[in-house]
Amino acid sequence: MNIFFYNSLTKKRELFKSIKKNKVSIYVCGPTVYDHLHIGNLRPIVVFDVLHRFFNYLKYKVTFVSNFTDIDDKIINKASIEKKTEKEIADFYIKEAQKIIKKINCLKTDFSPRVTNYIDKIIIFIQKLIENNNAYVNNDGNVLFDVKTINNYGELSNINIEKLIKNNDDNIEKKNNLDFVLWKKTNAGIQWDSPWGRGRPGWHTECCVMINDLFSNKKIDIHGGGFDLKFPHHENEIAQNKAAYKNKLANYWLHNGFIMIKNNKMSKSLKNFIFVKDLMKKYDSNSIRLLLLQTHYRSPLSFDEEKLILSKEQIKKITSTYNKLAIFLQKNNIDNIEKKIKNIKTSLEQFLLFLADDLNMSLSLSYLYGVLKKINLNIKNRNLNKCLCLFKEITDIFYILGFKINYYHITKEDKKMLKDFENARKDKNFVQSDKLRKKLIKKELL
Repeated sequence: MNIFFYNSLTKKRELFKSIKKNKVSIYVCGPTVYDHLHIGNLRPIVVFDVLHRFFNYLKYKVTFVSNFTDIDDKIINKASIEKKTEKEIADFYIKEAQKIIKKINCLKTDFSPRVTNYIDKIIIFIQKLIENNNAYVNNDGNVLFDVKTINNYGELSNINIEKLIKNNDDNIEKKNNLDFVLWKKTNAGIQWDSPWGRGRPGWHTECCVMINDLFSNKKIDIHGGGFDLKFPHHENEIAQNKAAYKNKLANYWLHNGFIMIKNNKMSKSLKNFIFVKDLMKKYDSNSIRLLLLQTHYRSPLSFDEEKLILSKEQIKKITSTYNKLAIFLQKNNIDNIEKKIKNIKTSLEQFLLFLADDLNMSLSLSYLYGVLKKINLNIKNRNLNKCLCLFKEITDIFYILGFKINYYHITKEDKKMLKDFENARKDKNFVQSDKLRKKLIKKELL
């Protein structure tokens, strides 16, 4: 199957071709762990989880990595306010993030690296850039990357370099205004020894080092993250890898759009963010996931409570139809449904083609709703074999989209009640049949 992605680097829709046949390497920038995850943090987590599942379903061997940034000024500030160590702050919020990621039903990553475990390798990488004359030490002891030593800086984000040069005001001594910090010499907050004095690494170097350590080619198939990371973070990752290894780090760059609240980008700096943990007190994980998948991943997603309520209602309908199908099969003496459908081959070709077109979720969800209509029709027509095939089809769709939906398992007591109901009807015992009907309808067995 041909897979196409819009590559942020080339600004084109491109045919996907993996570096190694039937294998795919994916790295997604994870959260900076100084606070709880908000809904904006969750969007790339869910989007790239579907990508992970999609490749799994197509029988690719996937290596999926997403990091935790556990060194940052915001973490240092939080530690100071709460009178804790940076590690205590990071450890707490990583655990909280992992709870959310598990609850939203994401597949496990192969690796979830933390920056603090890579300091030695980061120092070696920075030394390599200095030796290659791509980096320098300024008079304050900071190490900076010299952007003029590489070609086409700004090619990913397509930024106006001249405008940025004029507006740069971070007050760090540089050869060029766009040069960025690789090692920050400091006495404040968490710090390590280095050849340039005690300090800590710059943000943009961390992901380069982790990717090059965890993937053997010094290059990966897909690098993902939020749109806001294109500049400067991803731009600077590309710059460093060009300098160190003469490649652009990834063949395909995928970026998800912002979450918008009342026409403004959601962010903690604007204080218009919504914590996922608070949403999960009112809404189930499937409803939140559905909301995040309803809009194409590259487009901004306008978030409001009304849309989440509609998503919740839609999940109820999906669950109800799925449950209705499972009960129909069980009532027809198919008790171990999973075993029965194991060897059934269903054609999800059209559904997969939608996803293969740059993860077109709108059409994929439309396909799912079409399957629900088929289920209701075939239950009505009592087409047992077709219903089995549809159960397999919808189960596979749930896996790819990451929905965790359970169905009701009929008990021995339920079977006895159904049998007693049929016998009461045959015997024209209307009082008993009406009594049993009410009980069966309450349990959604009729």
